[in-house]
Amino acid sequence: MTTAATKTFVEAPLTLTDAPPRTLGVWAQTAMWASFGVTLFGPLTGALVALSAGSVELGLLAAFVGAVIGALLLGASAAIGARLGTPSMVGLRGLLGYRGSLAPTVLNIVQNVGWAMMEIIVISSAAAVIAGEQWRWPFVILAGALTTLMAIFPLNSVRILRLVMLWLVIIGSAVLFYMVLQSPARPLDQSGVIGFWPAVDLAAAQVISFCPLAADYSRHSKTTKAAFSGASVGYGVAIFSYYALGVFAVGHLGGDLTGTNLIAALMALPAGVIAISLLLFDELDDAFANVYSTTVSVHNLAPRVDRRIVSVVVGVVATLLAGFVGFGAYESFLLAIGSVFVPLFAVAVADFFVVRRGAWDTSDAAPFRWTPAVAWFIGFVAYQLIYPGTVPGWSDLWAGIAGGLGFVAPSWLGATLGSIVIAGASAIALGKLNGRRRA
Repeated sequence: MTTAATKTFVEAPLTLTDAPPRTLGVWAQTAMWASFGVTLFGPLTGALVALSAGSVELGLLAAFVGAVIGALLLGASAAIGARLGTPSMVGLRGLLGYRGSLAPTVLNIVQNVGWAMMEIIVISSAAAVIAGEQWRWPFVILAGALTTLMAIFPLNSVRILRLVMLWLVIIGSAVLFYMVLQSPARPLDQSGVIGFWPAVDLAAAQVISFCPLAADYSRHSKTTKAAFSGASVGYGVAIFSYYALGVFAVGHLGGDLTGTNLIAALMALPAGVIAISLLLFDELDDAFANVYSTTVSVHNLAPRVDRRIVSVVVGVVATLLAGFVGFGAYESFLLAIGSVFVPLFAVAVADFFVVRRGAWDTSDAAPFRWTPAVAWFIGFVAYQLIYPGTVPGWSDLWAGIAGGLGFVAPSWLGATLGSIVIAGASAIALGKLNGRRRA
């Protein structure tokens, strides 16, 4: 007999061989994704979007369009997870075959550990500004420990996000918006203006970075519809709100508001320290999401390993990196890895819903499929030609290839949007062509 107390503590399976409980409804997922969308990286991106677009009005529009595009792809990725009942990287067996899924699995593990590290750095650095630099290491350890604990109990952590953190976020957000809008409007610096569509590209990229994590949570969804709406609406609304905070901050606070300068400017507002403190508590959920998704990604490589052991190992590694590794140098590397997943999930959505119509083989015997692999490669090349990034050597390589081809990306074309369209269209075209050939 199952009691109410037993139901309260139902947790995610410890290995890949155990079936995931379907406990998350639409409200639980909406609240969870909204909490993920509330991150201090949001206003940082929003500030860049405004400076790229050239005005507060265009910045808000670019943030909205980018958030909508990214949220639709995120929701579709979550819907795939709800249909399959598998973690994201295991689900990719249906797209690329078992052996083909190993490459994005390894890259996803690397990028998630890196992003968990950066979240802990942001939390500890902002907390150190409030309490003093001598407290940075204690906050690194505390943030890493809490992040690891949440990853060990993921479904109960989702419950905490819904019942506690979301309301703290709403209070802190309301205070920041009020104080920013109370400041007089100022003209924007026009030196960094690059156009509306590149600004849209910036806004969309941060949302799409969560696509490799979506199915890790939506596999616990009660319905496919709840997974799609919870992820797209919850994350989309939250991240647009925080983009808007960054846009308004650039338009009202003035000065150099790129990077950590923006966080310092928000903390300097009346009651800003209190508001940021509330948001720092919620920032733990993004670090937790990255640690937990690293854990279930490992299950695609070692399906019978207890995820709690993996979570502890990943949490310790991310914490140590946060204490000893610099923020800036690793960020450009992570963005380069992230460029892999934009075309990959565009191909996944196109193949799952249009080409194969949900008929994916996610077993460890799934054969390699060349058509989506080629479409993914085409989308990846398109991304690099449009924007080769800033990693030394790598960016020079792609700039040289673009020069040899005589390709110059138009100013209105962003790498994220261009890659999504090209990869998705290639997946559909090659899939239909292969279907005709086989027939």
